[in-house]
Amino acid sequence: MNNSLVAYKSKPARIANIIESKFELEFADGSTLKVREKDFRFIHPEFTQVTEDCLQTDLSILAEFQEETLSLQEITEWLFNEYTAQNAWCVCLLVEDGLYFYWQKDSIFVRPTSQVESVQAKRDAEKMVAESLAHCIDNLSKHTFDKQDEPYLKEISRVALNQSKTAKILSHIGVENSPDAAYQLLLKINYFEPNFNPYPARFDIPKDEEIAVQVPTIERVDLTHLTCYAIDNDGSNDADDAISIEGDTLWVHVADVANIVPSGSDLDVYAQERGANFYLPNEIIHMLPVSVTKASALGASDKSDALSFSFEFDGEHINNIKVMQSVICVTNTTYNEVDVLLQEGSNTELTQIKAIGELHKKFRNNQGAINLHLPSVDVNFIDGKVSVAPQATSDSRDLVAEMMVMAGRTMAQWTSENLIPVPYALQDKGSFTEEFLAKKDNLTLSESFLAIKNFKRSATSVKPLLHYGLGLSAYLRVTSPMRRYYDLLAHQQIINFINNKPMLSVGRIKEIIGSVNMALADVGRVDRFSKDHFKCIYLMQNSDWTGTGIVVDIRGDKALFMIPELGMMDQIKFKKLPELDEEMQLKVGRVNLVEKSVSFKVI
Repeated sequence: MNNSLVAYKSKPARIANIIESKFELEFADGSTLKVREKDFRFIHPEFTQVTEDCLQTDLSILAEFQEETLSLQEITEWLFNEYTAQNAWCVCLLVEDGLYFYWQKDSIFVRPTSQVESVQAKRDAEKMVAESLAHCIDNLSKHTFDKQDEPYLKEISRVALNQSKTAKILSHIGVENSPDAAYQLLLKINYFEPNFNPYPARFDIPKDEEIAVQVPTIERVDLTHLTCYAIDNDGSNDADDAISIEGDTLWVHVADVANIVPSGSDLDVYAQERGANFYLPNEIIHMLPVSVTKASALGASDKSDALSFSFEFDGEHINNIKVMQSVICVTNTTYNEVDVLLQEGSNTELTQIKAIGELHKKFRNNQGAINLHLPSVDVNFIDGKVSVAPQATSDSRDLVAEMMVMAGRTMAQWTSENLIPVPYALQDKGSFTEEFLAKKDNLTLSESFLAIKNFKRSATSVKPLLHYGLGLSAYLRVTSPMRRYYDLLAHQQIINFINNKPMLSVGRIKEIIGSVNMALADVGRVDRFSKDHFKCIYLMQNSDWTGTGIVVDIRGDKALFMIPELGMMDQIKFKKLPELDEEMQLKVGRVNLVEKSVSFKVI
């Protein structure tokens, strides 16, 4: 076998020597290697220098040998007429290629035509994929794309939206397989527009679904003699609460959503998965199908179904609580309209309700209620433009807010007295100093901001415990069953109780609290991230923005600014630090949409 031509790992070699059971192979570059016989393939008994330059040959001559096994020498003689080292090497290369033949130990299997066509089709497809990939890589390197790149861009977008962990093309172009990196790339090439909000998709928030609903007919208490005011923003048509007064008796009427969405129903599961409405700058994602809202919104028709709570307030205690499923006539009005009525004093009912609300707020303040009054803004995206505006405050808004707090206090008292398992809202006592509590109604902005860390986190429990921030011994959210699941759950339990129907157990309520809290955590993140996203777009659209920043904390050599007009914060480094609550004029520095961050500079 000395001086034979062999193939070792697809390279030609000469058997230079045989030493015991080892064969010494010599390669074209002069290097040698000792191997065992099973490690190489015999090609020809006479070694000559061979090349990969092989003449074209007619392979159809082997058609009659389909699915047969031949030796290397036989195939060489059929294809080239002569069994030389070079011809044999060319056949070896054909077999290694694998299109027409493949090795079966030291023999060669001739593929049938159908297999050849299948292998070729697969190779053609792989070639097209490789060419398509190269085309997309070239485009992305130039920060552009075309229709041919769509499959790869969809893969990248799935990573950007946290729906997939990897897109192979990102590795090819040196981009990290992470949502932010993928999102940044798609922004750079304008595949995603800046105003596209990625966060609902990133957190897999369920989309609205169209579901037809039926409203069960039940016996209701007729309260149509009351004037029930549903006070909301201009243009709102989905009121879920209304207020009225009759002598010394206050009424809070809430849309009877639980009559349409009973506990354990498909719609109930639908609402549990969402936890609450998402009020995003660019859209509303509803906790319940819009059909439920239309069927239950107060004032949507001449008469509205409600769950009504009546009570009296003597300046300290809530008395004479009554709860009923009712039918009411609703007067839909707006905060602006009510502000005018209150200012004029022309509506005695609203003026009386306002006075009672102020008395109740005074009671809560005496019980230790704390409201830090930190700046809040509304962020909206309409017709391609972002608007950021401070949240409105007015007498009418204070009136409605306090009535809703009274309703929550009232129903917490009533449900606890009747041992109804419901999801109470609670907040443990904060760690505030006596000095702070003495001036809690006259805090500077920095004092309010620094006090945040002294609050305990709000929670939900089946036990009616203290809500420290509100200054109430117990509190139950009941006024937004179309928008918040815990309100709906409370309504379901209350309605079952007053109709002598089975209620969910304490254990089951605890289980629901656990699952809904997970959904609400995503609600909070998506809400926060979306608003930060659109605030960034607002400053991109208004790059010459200037406004007031107020120092609320000092951190090393940096001052932390709160910017009330934007509801944003930023740290700025100083050589000479400013004072707390010092105001400075700021302008926009850098806006990073991917990080949802903005840096500001002092003017």
